[in-house]
Amino acid sequence: MTPFLLSPSGKDYIWGGERLKSLFGKVSDLSPLAESWECSVHPDGPSRVASGPSAGRTLAEVLAEHPDFLGTSFSAHGELHILVKLIDAKRDLSVQVHPDDDYAFREEGGQQGKTEMWYVLEAEPGASLVFGLDRIAKAEELRDALADGTFESLLRRVPVQPGDVFYIPSGTIHAIGGGILLAEVQQNSNLTYRLYDYGRLGKDGRPRPLHVDKALAVADLSAAQPPRQSLRVLRFRPGFAEEELCTCAYFQVWRCRLDAAASQIVLPALPESYRVLLCTEGEGILREVVGAGAADGLRFRKGDTVFIPATCGELRLSGCADFLLIRG
Repeated sequence: MTPFLLSPSGKDYIWGGERLKSLFGKVSDLSPLAESWECSVHPDGPSRVASGPSAGRTLAEVLAEHPDFLGTSFSAHGELHILVKLIDAKRDLSVQVHPDDDYAFREEGGQQGKTEMWYVLEAEPGASLVFGLDRIAKAEELRDALADGTFESLLRRVPVQPGDVFYIPSGTIHAIGGGILLAEVQQNSNLTYRLYDYGRLGKDGRPRPLHVDKALAVADLSAAQPPRQSLRVLRFRPGFAEEELCTCAYFQVWRCRLDAAASQIVLPALPESYRVLLCTEGEGILREVVGAGAADGLRFRKGDTVFIPATCGELRLSGCADFLLIRG
């Protein structure tokens, strides 16, 4: 099976904006368009195949029929364990925390926990995010602060700019700030425990529900999570540069820059894992090498997401583009 384009599911959360449409060409009737779930088999927002013989079917359906697309490291499980999103925060997201695998399995009916990574694509001047606590605290201190309106003083705020990378392990208290547009790579989970929401009202005119007990049961209150940028390992060859943004137990992410308009860059086969290509700038062509030549190419441009099955052979890339390359 050759690589194929994906069509995302959209979310119209109250804090969202319209930049996914204006900057990334997303077509949606939702307003605001807060998130696009680019590569997802989650039932809360499944993506669909947008090119090739399986066009129109959900990615989950295709992978259920072809578990070998996942690669030798994952085909026995028969399930995609990551979820890739674009997120446009016009306003601050709620302060939240996600459980780890053990807690989610035990308390949430066998679900996965949620560890994630953020790659900042756009940030307005002065934009910041919440990453953990500013000092060590106890659960009761957080409860008291939530009750008396001083909770925000406990949070560590970190200024951001385009190109920043943040690794958010489960248990980290966090929030994306207003004015930030980012790509998120995460475990295939939609478990979010909302700890604080600035007193906002939902679409129904009522305060959005909080999950304080569960949040404090899983939150890391040590203030020991430094929001350091991950060490980036840069590799370069003519026409192609890649830097490793994040490697953890659940996914690996590289940022790639392709500058090969008049030539082709070889992307080796990877039978042990699928790959996901999320184009953040420019455009390119991805070709699978077939026999003595190359098959017709798959064109992608800014805002497109491509699923590369592990069954693909050697690939050739051409064009001028920036993209994230993700594998399990």
